[in-house]
Amino acid sequence: MTMMVAEEKDELKLKLKEVFGYSTFRGNQEIIIRNILDGKNTFVIMPTGAGKSLCYQLPALISDGLAIVISPLIALMKNQVDQLFGYGVNARFLNSTLTKGEITRLKKDCVNGVIKLLYVAPESLTKEENIEFLKKVNVSFVAIDEAHCISEWGHDFRPEYRKIKSMIQQLGNLPVVALTATATPKVQLDIQKNLQMEEADIFLSSFNRKNLYYEVRPKKETKKQLIKFMRDNKGKSGIVYCLSRKKVEEIANLLSVNGFKAAPYHAGLDPDVREKNQDDFLNEEVDIIVATIAFGMGIDKPDVRFVVHYDVPKSLEGYYQETGRSGRDGLEGYCLMFYSHNDLNKLEKFNKDKSVQERENARILLQEMEYYAESPVCRRRQLLHYFGEEFKEDNCGMCDNCVHPRERFDGTEAVVTVLNAVKQTNERFGLNHLVNVIRGIEDEYVKSYGHFDLTVFGTGSDEDADFWKSVIRQTLIYQYLDKDIENIGVLKISKRGEAFLKKPMPIELARDHDFTTDAEDEEVSTDRAPVNAKSYDSALFEMLKSLRKKIAKEKNLPPYVIFQDPSLEEMATTYPITKEDLASVNGVGMGKVNKFGKEFLELIQNYVEENEIETATEVVVKSSVNKSKTKILIIQQIDKKVDLEEIAELTHLSFEELLTEIENICYSGTKLNLNYYLEALIDPQKQDDIHDYFMNAETDSLDAALNDDSLADYSEEEIRLMRIHFMSEYAH
Repeated sequence: MTMMVAEEKDELKLKLKEVFGYSTFRGNQEIIIRNILDGKNTFVIMPTGAGKSLCYQLPALISDGLAIVISPLIALMKNQVDQLFGYGVNARFLNSTLTKGEITRLKKDCVNGVIKLLYVAPESLTKEENIEFLKKVNVSFVAIDEAHCISEWGHDFRPEYRKIKSMIQQLGNLPVVALTATATPKVQLDIQKNLQMEEADIFLSSFNRKNLYYEVRPKKETKKQLIKFMRDNKGKSGIVYCLSRKKVEEIANLLSVNGFKAAPYHAGLDPDVREKNQDDFLNEEVDIIVATIAFGMGIDKPDVRFVVHYDVPKSLEGYYQETGRSGRDGLEGYCLMFYSHNDLNKLEKFNKDKSVQERENARILLQEMEYYAESPVCRRRQLLHYFGEEFKEDNCGMCDNCVHPRERFDGTEAVVTVLNAVKQTNERFGLNHLVNVIRGIEDEYVKSYGHFDLTVFGTGSDEDADFWKSVIRQTLIYQYLDKDIENIGVLKISKRGEAFLKKPMPIELARDHDFTTDAEDEEVSTDRAPVNAKSYDSALFEMLKSLRKKIAKEKNLPPYVIFQDPSLEEMATTYPITKEDLASVNGVGMGKVNKFGKEFLELIQNYVEENEIETATEVVVKSSVNKSKTKILIIQQIDKKVDLEEIAELTHLSFEELLTEIENICYSGTKLNLNYYLEALIDPQKQDDIHDYFMNAETDSLDAALNDDSLADYSEEEIRLMRIHFMSEYAH
C-alpha cells in the first residue's frame, strides 16, 4: 500500500515537472489534488498568487474525461487557456465570443475526448443546448472558480452563480471543486450551503502574502504623490484602480503626459480598444493600466510590481483581491491606497437605489474598509483577521503601521470596559450600540433595552466615540472578541476575552490615524518598503527580459508564457549554458526548453564568454535526458534508415506523434540523419527553399514558418521534417 502511494506521488510530481516545469508543489496543492483525484467534493480557499488554478488543472490532465471549469469572466477564461496552451495543454473555452462553427467543432472535440479542460461561464450553462451537449461528454469533475460570487456577502456577487448547483445536478452526480481567493467565514458558509457541499473537505491556505507591502496615505495632493510614486517605480509593471470611468481617463492621461507608458481600461471603452490595452499591458508594451474594478479578474500577470488604489475600494475582500494582483511571482509587491472619507460617501450614494438589505450589506462592507484604513494596527494582522486567520507576530515589517508605528498607550482598562459592555448586554449587539452604552448616550435603543441601568453605562464618557470604536476594533483584532457569523455585526466574547476579564494583563493600544486633518497636519510618508538586496546578475536579467519580449512578440504570446521572472532571475544567478541546465531551472522543464530555450541559451553563453564568468551550474540539480525505450527504438530505426511510416507502426504512434517524438529527440541534443527519407519524399528544390527559410529566419517557430508567404505551398509535415533536418545539421 505504501509503495502504491509512493508511486502515485512520483507520478504526480513527474506530471507537475513535465507539464508545468515545477519540481515541487506549493502549500496545500498536493493534498488538494489527491482529494480531487479521489472523487471527493473539495473546497479550496487559497489567496491570489498561491497556485489555485493548478489545483484543478493538474487533476484534469490526469483524470479520465473532461473537467468543466466555471469561470465568471471571458477575459479570465482566455487568459487561462492561453497559459495552458503555452504548456502544451489542450484547453478551450465556451462562451459568447465563439461563432456557431467554432462551437460545433468544440463540442465535437469534447465528445471525442480531445479536450481536457473546458472553461464555461455560468450564463452558458443556463442554455439547454449546452446542458444537453455536456450530458454526452465524459465529465471528470466540475470546478467552480471565484466561488465567492455565490454569496451576497461576497464582493463580486453574481446571481447566476446561485443556480450552478442545479445545473451540475442535470449532468449527474459529479465531484465538485469550489475555489476562491477571498472568503470571510460568513462567505465560506454561504458557498457550502448553496452548493450543498457542507460535507466537503476544506483546504484553507494562509492569506498572508509575505512579499506585499501595504500602505495607506491621506488623499491630499494625490496627483503629486502619485507622480512621485511612479517615478520611484519607473519601468515597473503596475495597476492603478479608480472609482469612475472619468477618473480612469483623467489619471491615464496624467501619467502619459508625465512620461509613463500608461493606458486606460473600463467597461465604457470600445471592446477592441479595451482588449488592445489589456494585451499591451500583458505584452509589456504598456507598464501601467489605469482601471475600474472591471479590470483584473481575467489577468494572471505574475510580475505586477505595484497596485495603487487612487480611490477607496467597496470592501476589504475587493481590496485584498485587487492588491493580490501584485507580486504573484513571489517577488516585490507594493500596495498603496489613497484614503478619504469623501470616497466612502461617494460609494454610499452609489448604493441608494439598492434594496434595503443590499444597502445594509454594502454599508457594513464599507465600514470594514473604513476601519482598516484608519486603524493603527498592523495591516497584515487586520486583513488576516478579517478572513478568519490569526497573525501572531508583533511586527510584520511590511506595512506602514509596523514600519512607522503610531504612539501607543496602556489600553488594559479600556479593553476591560469594552468586554464588560459586551457581557452586560448579553452579547447581542454591535459596535455602535456598545459605544453608546460605554459613553452613556441614551438613544432609543439604549432606552428600549434598559441599558442605562447597567454598571458599565457611562463609564467611558470622558473619551469620544471614535476612541471607543477604535478600542473595540483593536479588541476584536487581538481576538478578545469574536464576530457572530450568523448575525452580522454582533460581537461576542471569545475564550481569550473571558480569560482576560478574569485576569487582566497589560495590553498596549494605539490611537487611529486622523484622516480629517489638513495635509500639513498629517505626515505623508513616501518611504519605500525595505526590499531585499538582489542576488542575481541584474544586467543579464534585463537582457533576458528583452529577449523574452522579442520572442513573445514573434510567437504572439504574453512574455510570462515563455518564462516567468523568477525563472529569469535563476538563469541570471546560475548561468545555465546547456539545455539540461536550463531545464533544471524552476518553472522551465525540457518542454519549454525545446519550445523557447535556444535563443536564451545563446544569449547566456555569449554573456558568460564576454564577461569571463565562471558559471555556477553546480547550484542547479542536473537532470539526465530521459531516453525511454521508445526514443531509443526510434533513434536505432532511423540509424538503420527505416521509413518513418514503418517506425510509427512499430512504436504504435500516429505519424504526427512520431514527428513530435523525433522533434523532442532532436531538441534534446541528439543528431538525426533523415536524408534517406527526405530524398524520397521532398524534391531538392523544395528542400532548398525550406532550408533557406530556416537559415534566414529569426526563429525556428513552426507557426512562423507556416505563416510565411515563401512557404505557402508547403505542407506542415514537409516543413516539420525539414526543420528537424536543419536543426540536426546546424544546432548539433
